[in-house]
Amino acid sequence: MTTLALIDYGAGNLHSVHNALRKAGATDAVITADADVVARADRIVLPGVGAFRACRDALVAIPGMVEAMNEAVHRRGAPFLGVCVGMQLLADAGEEFGRHEGLGWIGGTVRLIEPHDPAIKVPHMGWNDVTLRGAPPLLEAGEAYFLHSYHFDAADQADVAAVTDHGGPLVAAVARDTIIGCQFHPEKSQNYGLSFLSRFLEWRP
Repeated sequence: MTTLALIDYGAGNLHSVHNALRKAGATDAVITADADVVARADRIVLPGVGAFRACRDALVAIPGMVEAMNEAVHRRGAPFLGVCVGMQLLADAGEEFGRHEGLGWIGGTVRLIEPHDPAIKVPHMGWNDVTLRGAPPLLEAGEAYFLHSYHFDAADQADVAAVTDHGGPLVAAVARDTIIGCQFHPEKSQNYGLSFLSRFLEWRP
């Protein structure tokens, strides 16, 4: 039986993401903090809400979890989805409340949003366009729901799968190999988000 591991590290939006995955067709999604389950999983979803450092520290605090993620994704090629801060953790580092090391899976730094127009508010909150860069996997152009004050500043534009605009372009999604991350919240993005999750469930990179 195939399994989708939804990593439980106290990230805040776990159950709403789980419910959305079930609505999208996941019959095998398990919420887990067990590194062994993650190491064997066929697919992995890393959610995330809150500060970069708090999420990173909570993930690292689970014995063997980062090693299990590396085993599944980098050695076995399991499809991986990072959501919101779960996407940001893919970066080399985050600058919220000081500079803190990320997973380093996709080069870049998570920085404060600084709009070109000072009248534009931060956080970036609400519905906004998702505009594709190139021909990324899984993604379609459309509108999704965002809520974030920090953004993924990618080191290599080839890793940017989609952008949105909030006083200037912001990364909406990154992708590399079997890894995809979205800054938007698919669980709050209605049909757009559910369609995206459904494609992730069928993805065979």
